[in-house]
Amino acid sequence: MLPAPPLTWLEPGRSLPPPERAWGPESPAPGLLAAGHELSSERVIEAYRQGCFPWFSHGQPVLWWSPDPRMVLLPERFRCRRSLRQSLRQWTAKPEFELVFDRDFTQVIEQCARQPRRGQQGTWIVPAMVEVYCHLHRQGLAHSAEAWFQGKLVGGLYFVSLGRMVFGESMFTHISDGSKMALALLVSVARHHGVPLIDCQQNTAHLSSLGACEIPRNEFLQTVHKTQQAPAIEWQQ
Repeated sequence: MLPAPPLTWLEPGRSLPPPERAWGPESPAPGLLAAGHELSSERVIEAYRQGCFPWFSHGQPVLWWSPDPRMVLLPERFRCRRSLRQSLRQWTAKPEFELVFDRDFTQVIEQCARQPRRGQQGTWIVPAMVEVYCHLHRQGLAHSAEAWFQGKLVGGLYFVSLGRMVFGESMFTHISDGSKMALALLVSVARHHGVPLIDCQQNTAHLSSLGACEIPRNEFLQTVHKTQQAPAIEWQQ
């Protein structure tokens, strides 16, 4: 492994460096672009518009990432497997079950932060992240897809939406396939509005099982720059 190259430290008011300056595959942290202390809604939106995202743990500085390749889900390639189709039929037949957007964004992101994840200790959805994304939600830029049963939130995910570009963040579930059903709702609406891809950020086996794949960063950035200028999607319940 090669020694770590110099890393840009972001002082307040300094712009993020170009995504192409992120650390490469032979570095200690492939995709790492910059670090700093500032985590504001303005900085986060600047990052998304450049195809970057924040990801850090408690006690670390704010780290900004731009991986190459980038994990994405093409809506038309979403794998609605037999088990998920069965879950959808089973749950949507219940009058107390609902799939909606933005009923309780705050609860969704807090549940995502508490969701246990194999191989991980703690969460990257630290209180400062919750605060910023809740602010983005109030601005109409962050949204949640939610599964409810008998008046209780049982699954969901949250994402950022800029024009026709969707940046997926995290998901949780308390029932079998709860988060997948929320994702199916998101994919359905994304397809209706012509969203070309949903950003998944990092490659995981779970995302791959749902049809996500890796594409070159330059291809991802071209899509981000083109689609974010389109009219915003109205995410309806």
